[in-house]
Amino acid sequence: MSANETLSSPETAQPIPPGQPLPHRKVIRGWITPLAERRTAIAIALLVLDWAIFAALIAGTVVFEAWWAKLLCGLAAGFTIGRLFIIGHDACHQSYTPHRGLNKVLGRIAMIPSLTPYSLWEVGHNVVHHGYTNLKGVDFVWAPLTKAEFDALSPGRRLLERIYRSGWGPALYYFIEMWWLRMFFPRKTYMGTRRPEFVWDGVFVLAVALLWIGGMVAAALATGQSVWLQVVMGFVVPFVFWNAMIGFVVYVHHTHPAVQWHDDKIAWAKAAPFVSTTVHLEFPFKIGALMHHIMEHTAHHVDMSVPLYKLKQAQKKLEEMLPGRIIIQRFSWRWYFDTARRCKLYDFTRRCWTDFQGRPTSDPAPSYA
Repeated sequence: MSANETLSSPETAQPIPPGQPLPHRKVIRGWITPLAERRTAIAIALLVLDWAIFAALIAGTVVFEAWWAKLLCGLAAGFTIGRLFIIGHDACHQSYTPHRGLNKVLGRIAMIPSLTPYSLWEVGHNVVHHGYTNLKGVDFVWAPLTKAEFDALSPGRRLLERIYRSGWGPALYYFIEMWWLRMFFPRKTYMGTRRPEFVWDGVFVLAVALLWIGGMVAAALATGQSVWLQVVMGFVVPFVFWNAMIGFVVYVHHTHPAVQWHDDKIAWAKAAPFVSTTVHLEFPFKIGALMHHIMEHTAHHVDMSVPLYKLKQAQKKLEEMLPGRIIIQRFSWRWYFDTARRCKLYDFTRRCWTDFQGRPTSDPAPSYA
């Protein structure tokens, strides 16, 4: 048995002490590959369950007359959209079931309530984000500006960046920067190419939105309720909550004072970005489980084939094998807003986060030049 085979075998591999070079990504993936068993029955059951919950909550916005009950149902429906999207995200990675064609079908079904064009998400997320995580100029998801880039913006755009990075802006960021500009009939400037599939997925999403709104209007008229209130509670509130949820999730996955961004591809590759650019965010009260374990994010970036119902075990294995290497953060609102205060811009020369005045707010990251 070769040295690499010994390292990668889950039975014989030993933890890598801090300070020792990381083994090749294939070796690290070998530790968690046995956990990547995909099961069709549980996958379909989870999708059916979440769709049933979502449908019941949308129905609740119609059935209940009190505005506060409608609001609670709308907010919970928005959270369930997030759960469904995580399922679609898994299916888009081909990690949800063992069947490629079935994954595509289930993924599209799961992404319907989030109004996400499946093909555009597949390119932007699977190819760009996972292929070049935290590489400036390629990965665009919450990519930080430099001080010079920020100063060159118009006053209005600088204000928008301040809102995005305030801690209160995830919903606005995702809606504008991700959904509106890059998913809803995006210009070639943002996608780099146009395919018929992109257009048809956009048409489908638009049709779903119109049918959803039309359904809320019809339900309000049939029950003698306010049309505007029903549209707000049954469509706007769930969609806004979903945008806030996904904006928050992608922000905390890759934004942290200890997370490094790169503007040099060679240095980026040397930094083992599949480990060093992700955060495992721990929540109390089993909230992480309610989010289908998407916060066990290091394991997902190491091996995208691990299904969501196996991520907890995979993350635990990685943290056992790479002690001190993985960023593990206990969530609190105090931590979150402190991170938002510190992580405004990035200085690629000093390899640290800065505030909007360019003052360092984190320790310098290791140099891989």
